[in-house]
Amino acid sequence: MRQEANPHRGEASLAVDGKAYRLRPTFSALVAAEEELGPLFALVERAGENRLSLTEMAALFWHCMAEPGELTRHKLNGAVADLGLATCAKPLRMLLGQILQGSG
Repeated sequence: MRQEANPHRGEASLAVDGKAYRLRPTFSALVAAEEELGPLFALVERAGENRLSLTEMAALFWHCMAEPGELTRHKLNGAVADLGLATCAKPLRMLLGQILQGSG
């Protein structure tokens, strides 16, 4: 059973094909993202300078996906492109804010 995102825990939600997926930036998720994307602080800086690529955004979403179920990375990548930057901006801001602030 899929849980709803809890913004008080730094979680965000991303809808793919009508299903809401919870993005949860756990330590292990962020370590995996950092292994693929490089230092997270640099990622946050690129985002602040409007230089974050779609590929980087989709990779961060993928690594923070709490329960991907049958969702594949390829399908997520396509969904990010289909949803567009405006729709993806809200969950991205939540994740980047959590990276900077931590869990409190």
